[in-house]
Amino acid sequence: MRKTHNNGELRLQDAGKQVVLEGWVAKRRNFGALVFIDLRDREGITQLVFDETISPQVVDVRNEYVLCAQGVVVERQDKNPNLPTGDIEIKVSSVEIINTADTTPLIIADETDALEDTRLKYRYLDLRRPCLQKNLKLRHQVTMITRNYLSDCGFLEIETPILCKSTPEGARDYLVPSRITKGGFYALPQSPQIYKQLLMIGGLEKYFQIARCFRDEDLRADRQPEFTQIDIEMSFVEEEDVFAMVEGLMREIFRKTKGIELSGFERIPYVECMRRFGSDKPDLRFGMELQQVNEIFEQTEFTIFKNILEQGGEINAIVVKNAADRFSRKQLDKLQEHVRIYGAKALSFLKYGKDGFSGSIAKVISDAEKDALKQKLQVEENDLLLFVADKKTVSQTALGALRVKLGHDLDLIDQQTYRFLWVTNFPMFEYSEEEGRYVAAHHPFTSPNLEDVDKLMNDKANCYSRAYDLVLNGYELLSGSIRIHDQQLQEQVFEAIGMSKEEAKRRFGFFLEAFRYGTPPHGGVGIGLERLVMILAGTDNIRDVVAFPKTASASDLMSEAPSSVDEKQLDELHIAIKA
Repeated sequence: MRKTHNNGELRLQDAGKQVVLEGWVAKRRNFGALVFIDLRDREGITQLVFDETISPQVVDVRNEYVLCAQGVVVERQDKNPNLPTGDIEIKVSSVEIINTADTTPLIIADETDALEDTRLKYRYLDLRRPCLQKNLKLRHQVTMITRNYLSDCGFLEIETPILCKSTPEGARDYLVPSRITKGGFYALPQSPQIYKQLLMIGGLEKYFQIARCFRDEDLRADRQPEFTQIDIEMSFVEEEDVFAMVEGLMREIFRKTKGIELSGFERIPYVECMRRFGSDKPDLRFGMELQQVNEIFEQTEFTIFKNILEQGGEINAIVVKNAADRFSRKQLDKLQEHVRIYGAKALSFLKYGKDGFSGSIAKVISDAEKDALKQKLQVEENDLLLFVADKKTVSQTALGALRVKLGHDLDLIDQQTYRFLWVTNFPMFEYSEEEGRYVAAHHPFTSPNLEDVDKLMNDKANCYSRAYDLVLNGYELLSGSIRIHDQQLQEQVFEAIGMSKEEAKRRFGFFLEAFRYGTPPHGGVGIGLERLVMILAGTDNIRDVVAFPKTASASDLMSEAPSSVDEKQLDELHIAIKA
């Protein structure tokens, strides 16, 4: 027997057909003379019914047994409106038990009782759950839409090396020792950045790749040590060309996966983004924007605010509308703890009620300051005002993080809405306290704004670049830039981040050599495939859209990797384990 249909396919119009189905037992119900079995495969569930002539053959069948059943499609008497196949069932005439199964350590259903560690240890069982199979189908669909769309736009899919030269830039590299070259190492690519630029130098003009990338960095819910990005590079382009291409791709993906026609893509420069939202990846699905109130407290007698302003800091506020009565002192103390995670020393608050302002700073600020706050922040009865006074970056970032937390906690976010935002004009450099110098904020091949080239050496804090991110619902969906194509400018950028000519040659020599032979202007993006699919699937855990993910400690619980290796293997690689 060979299966004729999948288990999500048959409908009432198929009644009377002889069919063969195969799959796993999802549920078994014994009613004496009759036995009912729900048979599951990747496409769905079909109910099988066994009468007294054949039910003895399945008397010992349990969940996750693999069956092949032959029979006729009949109309169900007790229809199940929750199943696509709920109007029919299969009256079985013959059955084969293809394989038995032990009792599984987790329930194979969307609603399972297993902890995530158990699910990851038995991932091959977890993958049988319909919700995960749905997510992986969606991932496949997004990948195929991308390939077809970019191919139709004239892009070539080209693979770049997995074993490449280590060029540390940001996250730590995963290193691969060479057996043949004693003491030599390859690195796994953090992205195909150098190779895709070399493809532009090679005259390919339009490249894309569904690229595997590797970064040895601390993990979180939306990050994995190995991940996939839709990598795109284009020659002879400006920012507008890149934006138009990406927006077209996103419209195609959302149209074909969600049936949604996307509206406009907003744009906000980085500095404005931080000022309004305290984040370079803001969630635009709700308001509660940050408002700077320095001028209100210029003459304040409140020592803490006064000292912050004298030290060049900022006082920022958010207004939580009609929510003052929803926050007890204990709950406000928990908000204090949240802003401290982001370096803030304290969170001040005011509540506005019928009798005016009350709260932690109500008695230490003047009536004139209260009136100015009420006017500027458009305060109404039962509003809660929250303040962070600190260094500019700390004040913005801490209050921005609190804004996001409150948006979720107070259910202010429309989960059915998708808000895209291009964040533009990123800083060219960021100051590393650890290294005591300015480093490239994006990567050292990002072009500065042409009007800021003269700031590369003398005013790094105010030098901005042609880098851009696309943000969707608070997630950074892609990062990209217009690249440097001029050899002298590239050398200036290396010098600006303290990289000597010798070090640049050692790390990027082959790349810099290529610049000497006619480099076209070019730019591109790397789109996080897992993050995009995660948002489309409606989950906030990236492991839900990866077939075999790692834990937060970068471990594979199923295969027990990373693991030790034989001494013989280490000897062949000229490696000794340091005690």
